[in-house]
Amino acid sequence: MNKVKRIAVSLPTELENEFEDIIRRKAYLSRSKAVADAIHEYISNAKLQESHIKTIADNKAVGITIILYNHHTRGVTDKLTEIQHEFGSLILSSLHVHLDNDNCLEAIATKGDVKAIEKLANSLMITRGVKQGKLVVFQSL
Repeated sequence: MNKVKRIAVSLPTELENEFEDIIRRKAYLSRSKAVADAIHEYISNAKLQESHIKTIADNKAVGITIILYNHHTRGVTDKLTEIQHEFGSLILSSLHVHLDNDNCLEAIATKGDVKAIEKLANSLMITRGVKQGKLVVFQSL
């Protein structure tokens, strides 16, 4: 039998409310099971992404990183700009969309070494204030 470890997580109220709604709709018997399932899903997706990146021949790729963030979070826009300048040689173009008074969507098109593209995407996605992020890569033609 697997050992169980107790963890504590802090979530924004809105995210926790949405998660609780899903738990009720799916009739989970425990929040712990729902959290474990969500973590399993996250791990599976991360492994699939890593596996896909490893299959790219010659490590040359094109990609798009999409991030959703709250531009009111202190320092987030400066940090995102700083990261993009750090990886400027990879970036072909970017699109910035004002979704509402609080949230922005940014899409960054890239071309170059797949590991560098992944590093850029990860740097953007873990920035404080970024709510969601996704990297999609294709082998460069």
